[in-house]
Amino acid sequence: MERLNLEGWLPIRVWQEAGQWQVDWCWFGDTRLHQPFFRDAVEDALRLPFNQAFRRKTALSTLSDWQVCSPGLMPSAFIFHASRCGSTLISQMLAQLDNHIVISEPPPLDALLRSDVPAVERCAAIKGLLSAYGQRRLGVEQRLVIKLDAWNIGELPLLRECFPETPWLFLYRDPLEIAVSHLRRPGMHMVPGMIGASVLDEEFPFSSREDYIARRLGRLLASGLAQCRAFGGLAVNYSELPQAMAGRLAAFFALDIEQRRQVFAAVGQHAKQPLQVFVGDSDDKRREASALLCEQVEHWARVPYEALEKDRSLRQLLQWPGVLL
Repeated sequence: MERLNLEGWLPIRVWQEAGQWQVDWCWFGDTRLHQPFFRDAVEDALRLPFNQAFRRKTALSTLSDWQVCSPGLMPSAFIFHASRCGSTLISQMLAQLDNHIVISEPPPLDALLRSDVPAVERCAAIKGLLSAYGQRRLGVEQRLVIKLDAWNIGELPLLRECFPETPWLFLYRDPLEIAVSHLRRPGMHMVPGMIGASVLDEEFPFSSREDYIARRLGRLLASGLAQCRAFGGLAVNYSELPQAMAGRLAAFFALDIEQRRQVFAAVGQHAKQPLQVFVGDSDDKRREASALLCEQVEHWARVPYEALEKDRSLRQLLQWPGVLL
């Protein structure tokens, strides 16, 4: 691999072509990734005349070579989430910090995590991918935070094999509020057949959109609960935000006093649409929920949600005994 040819370039796609895995690269130069999602940053970069004229495609092994000849930052934290529950708010708050690289739901990582690439080769490629994202393109970067897609909670054990020391959290919210959001505008994982095989799948047919969303949401919360218990993840409720970024999440992300002040510059903005002012919508969503949706959510998702709440409260009590929560 020619290192100089890839300075300022980031992997934007990983796919299989004629039986061989390939990597598509895009030139970002020293531009910071400040957009809510990595795909937004890619769309902006692809509008540059340079990227319209020049593209770079390499073999998957290039990612492993990259890590050897030009190692980037190791990931300092992983953010897993139940979707529509504040993970973008957290990532946008951290994106206010110049010394943080925040990569939000990069499609190449999802593609590798759920690929059929042999285990050893896949782990090497994942390490190389995150090393590429962790390049110090501005020279001041010190931490790399990766937010994954909601369904990637099923691939957490694989990611732990690659990065066993990296702390991670699982963010969730009252399932009725999440379900209403997906009824309004369904995420990819709430549309049958959209994302392919995942931990959210089951063999039984569904009777309605409400049934489908509630069942997949229940499996998502149950997976988050199981992984938190198995691998010591930090369970965080949407109701704690944004205040927790000055408290226990500030400790989790190792933010100093000045950084805690800086991250709150993004709080007044809508996380997914930065030009809009954020307005809490929990009450509106509850009022909007139909009787059928309420019934399905209670049946499929309420139990894992309450278990997550119990585990979260217990962990906080163990951290701060004698403190009323």
